[in-house]
Amino acid sequence: MKIIFSVLICTLISTSSFSQEKNETKNDSIKKVKLDEVIINGKLKTDPIHTIISNKHDKNVVQPKNVADLFNNINGFSVIKRGNYAIDPSFRGSKYEQLNVQYDGGTKAMHACPNRMDPITTHIIPEEIEKIEIIKGPYSMRYGATFGGIINMVSKKINYLENGFHGKFSTSFESNGNSLVNMLQLQYTEDRYDAVGNFGYRNFGNYQDGSKAEIPSSFLSTDYGVKMGFNISDYERVQFHWRQSFGRNVLHAGLPMDTDYDNSSILSLDYKKSNLKGILKNISGKAYYSYVDHLMTNRKRPSFMRTEASSSVDANTVGGKFELNWQPFENLDIFTGIDAILVSRDGTRRRVIKIMKGNPLPTPKEFNDKVWQDSYVNDYGVFTELKWLFAEKTLLTAGLRYDLVVSDIQDPEADFAVMYDLKKRMENNISATISMKRVLSKKLTLEAAFGRGVRSANMIERFINHFNVGQDPFEYIGNPDLKAEVNNQFEVGFKAKNNKKNSLKYSASVFYSDLNNFIVGVVDPSLKRKFMPTVKPENPKVFQNLKKAYRTGFEASFEINIFKDYFFKSEMAYVYAKNKDLEESLPLTPPFNTRLTLGLKKLKYWANMQYHITSEQNEIAASFGETKTDGYQTLDIRFGFKPFKNASLGVAAINVFNNTYTNHLNFSFTNQENFGRVPINDPGRNLTLFFQYKF
Repeated sequence: MKIIFSVLICTLISTSSFSQEKNETKNDSIKKVKLDEVIINGKLKTDPIHTIISNKHDKNVVQPKNVADLFNNINGFSVIKRGNYAIDPSFRGSKYEQLNVQYDGGTKAMHACPNRMDPITTHIIPEEIEKIEIIKGPYSMRYGATFGGIINMVSKKINYLENGFHGKFSTSFESNGNSLVNMLQLQYTEDRYDAVGNFGYRNFGNYQDGSKAEIPSSFLSTDYGVKMGFNISDYERVQFHWRQSFGRNVLHAGLPMDTDYDNSSILSLDYKKSNLKGILKNISGKAYYSYVDHLMTNRKRPSFMRTEASSSVDANTVGGKFELNWQPFENLDIFTGIDAILVSRDGTRRRVIKIMKGNPLPTPKEFNDKVWQDSYVNDYGVFTELKWLFAEKTLLTAGLRYDLVVSDIQDPEADFAVMYDLKKRMENNISATISMKRVLSKKLTLEAAFGRGVRSANMIERFINHFNVGQDPFEYIGNPDLKAEVNNQFEVGFKAKNNKKNSLKYSASVFYSDLNNFIVGVVDPSLKRKFMPTVKPENPKVFQNLKKAYRTGFEASFEINIFKDYFFKSEMAYVYAKNKDLEESLPLTPPFNTRLTLGLKKLKYWANMQYHITSEQNEIAASFGETKTDGYQTLDIRFGFKPFKNASLGVAAINVFNNTYTNHLNFSFTNQENFGRVPINDPGRNLTLFFQYKF
């Protein structure tokens, strides 16, 4: 802990990693310094290439279960679902640590569970999120090591325009599962300081699919957070943020165990000084610490009669960043800095075997298995990036990054130590990008980008030892000698509109990713299953590097205003992936998706209908246990209005026709009563009600 607090103190002269809007609020008696919590400002000179801003959930997603639900309506995104709680975003087939997922400009909370029951999306409540920002590939070097893209979840900002006491309360109900959500936020603002606190409560029951089958998916979670800021001067600010989340009795239909509890604590400290005189314009930085304490058991599973199992695991994440913004001349911004993310995990699984080979044991046998083997992976980065507006309407972005990755296993199991020559390992990764944006006219903008993103293996891929961590029933074994994955990604795109109040907008983007040393689990016939050795499959998988693989695809959108307040929008996304070594697709590649939306937007009310078409997926990774999935269509209807001042009321009917369907990225039922190993179906018809009042 002394090291943690030393990091926090030393980086008090630092803050968040994302670029700021330079125009400060003019209506305050004092200018408020805006911390670097956003990456996209809607400006030619500051925006990274190939970016997305999504704040659709403000009106379109009435009842998000957790933050991952907010990705469902972002073009190019899918979600990997293990139940109703443990949901991960996937973008263009990249997932997990292949995506640099953070919130408020760099804060991270790494999962403790090897089955990812507790990704970062479970430690933040969706009502806190104002918008989600995405850089669609390794096209920026400033925000940490990036392989497939950057996701920044921006929490809602304090209202600086009105001093004094303010707040809001929201509540919502969901019929499919009889689920309830409540949230309360209070804030107090003065010229020099501000504070905001929030409390959230979520109680979700098991949902039913379109065939009335009940899916084990209930969970209970409570959250609270406190954010306090102090403006030292007109151009200097320090901010403290503390939040905790508590998950209880979480059922995971697609995993072998359930969560008894999942407790997370996240602390961050930000500082910024801007508008400096001379070449150096801004100094910023961030320090943060997160801790996740997780317990999972099989008490509610069929296997409990034979073997009682419980795993107590924890994860510590320490990180920070220090960045300088230089401006040698007006149209050139140079960013230089250092950052770090230090992840350590430990924990054990306790097994009590009651029945062996079909016969009850007179005295149960107890075993303790090392889950993480007291391991760590630390990444120390140095970066530089420039943004040069070298012509009136042409922006060049170029960046270079070096990462030193240090990893070690400090308490290995005996069988794992026999497999490898275990010692501290140091890796040197070089990433780079160059991209250009050209505004040809008020109607048309062209973009082109190249990025080399490098990702070293995560802790599961390095150090897991005979655990079921995949979508299939295989035991997986880590490989501490894995090479870093490399993504050489090319992309071109355009955005166009007419000049009649933007009544017509359309865009498209095409990418190609050449993937080297891609990491997958491969069956090793020379090894045998360690736990439950009589159960098939008998040979485990060991994480290995592929020699060659690639992904390619596109996103496209079209939107037109009909009459004054009506609009029609179409979005589509496609990804094709190839594992050249095994001559099959890469695992968890989403099918072709299309969304058609017809909507109405008025000042005091809004409505829309969204028709979602998902194609069948025949391109599968058979070695990963994938099976072909059928296509499906769903219709969602949403309506919202303001019944009186400062109040909002929303209703929705999701999956109106009560279709029974499963997404290709859904995990299969595992160790569940009355379910075989088939993919989890998504919810059937669901009616929701949402109410919010601001004061």
